[in-house]
Amino acid sequence: MSFSHLGLSEKVLAAVAATGYKTPTPIQDQAIPHVLARRDVLGIAQTGTGKTAAFVLPMLTMLETGRARARMPRTLILEPTRELAAQVEESFIKYGANHPKLNVALIIGGVSFDDQDAKLMRGVDVLIATPGRLLDHNERGRLLLSGVELLVIDEADRMLDMGFIPDIERICKLVPFTRQTLFFTATMPPEIRRITEQFLSNPVRVEVSKPATTVAATTQLLARSGRDGAEKRDTLRRLIRSAEGMKNAIIFCNRKRDVATLHRSLLRHGFSVQALHGDMDQSARTAALEQFRKNEVTLLVASDVAARGLDIPDVSHIYNFDVPIHADDYVHRIGRTGRAGRNGTAITIVAGSNDAKAVAAIEKLIGQPIPYMDKIAGTPAEPQQEPRQEPRQEPRHEPRHEPRHEPRQTARPPQRGRHENQRRPREPERRPQQPPPAPVARIEDARSRRAPQPARKPMDDGDASHLPAFLLRPVTVKA
Repeated sequence: MSFSHLGLSEKVLAAVAATGYKTPTPIQDQAIPHVLARRDVLGIAQTGTGKTAAFVLPMLTMLETGRARARMPRTLILEPTRELAAQVEESFIKYGANHPKLNVALIIGGVSFDDQDAKLMRGVDVLIATPGRLLDHNERGRLLLSGVELLVIDEADRMLDMGFIPDIERICKLVPFTRQTLFFTATMPPEIRRITEQFLSNPVRVEVSKPATTVAATTQLLARSGRDGAEKRDTLRRLIRSAEGMKNAIIFCNRKRDVATLHRSLLRHGFSVQALHGDMDQSARTAALEQFRKNEVTLLVASDVAARGLDIPDVSHIYNFDVPIHADDYVHRIGRTGRAGRNGTAITIVAGSNDAKAVAAIEKLIGQPIPYMDKIAGTPAEPQQEPRQEPRQEPRHEPRHEPRHEPRQTARPPQRGRHENQRRPREPERRPQQPPPAPVARIEDARSRRAPQPARKPMDDGDASHLPAFLLRPVTVKA
């Protein structure tokens, strides 16, 4: 079965044939006719099944007629991350090779507002945007959404998980209520169901696989590790070194700071690795992805910003350094491998009881158990761990017996009592032994240290003792 029966235009069919695709995927085969019929579509399919082309190809056919107006895009595609938005733009460039007059604009963060304003001013047929930057342009009065004919919300469950529910509601109120809406998602949590009931009008449900199912070609395994970060990093290094047939790998962490820490650790141990997380500017993120796509680096340490929809078809291994907090994220993470019929391996490091609980939730979601690895290459053998416990037990028993016998043999309490009884009568004896102050028997003796003064002789009546002393001093008179 080829693309010819789906109702696509000749230009689009020629572009698809030029890319080498001959048979549509199940999601493309079922969704494209409904999109061309102007119906709202709710597409549910596991990641890596071609959801992007399921709305790009019919949009190109529909946009062959009509004309773009300044600051009023004809179609709007919302993506949760910059990488997904840039990937959709590449799809339009690839499949729209025969549409030279088609104007596509990318509105994302990390890029100058002036450059984006210039594109909007020329008129846009397809506007691909992240919710935050789109609302910024709208609040500045540089963008009008009243002319949107088709609204696409890609990776809808991820949009909601990232806290974009208020932004999505605002955007849906800014576009005309007569627009056509397409929802594409891999999982179907209750929040998504509520949003679809609110913003989709009698949608066609296209489900080519059960929600939250994983690719059968992906081998899933669990690896035990200690809770300490250094132990987890050591386990990861041993897993990478012992991997069979590994071409490249994506390593997922829950937090951005853990991405940076793990990236530095792998560099110190000589691995070819690059980092990707939300705090990096757009140019650095794009450069990291390009290096990984071109096999210039072997490992890519990333946060969940890279888990959704990145089209890197030939990834052989996925390592979950951290067990994902949300079970749905596990499906998207391991969906980066085993794409396009290839085999893949996904290994999750489990450290502690909290990780075990998260793994149980994942197994319940995907409906199958995930086995543990029997042994990791480079792991110390079990007998080596036994001596660690023996010395810990020996000193515990030895010191317990020794102090119990020592106080009985020395009989310290009675000795202390004897010393205390002997010290009490000696206290009054020690006090007089201290050197007392010099004994003073008489006042005259206490003042005996002063120089003796000559006794005064009685004076006559004519004595001049009444004169001041300084007049009585002898004075030297010069002759």
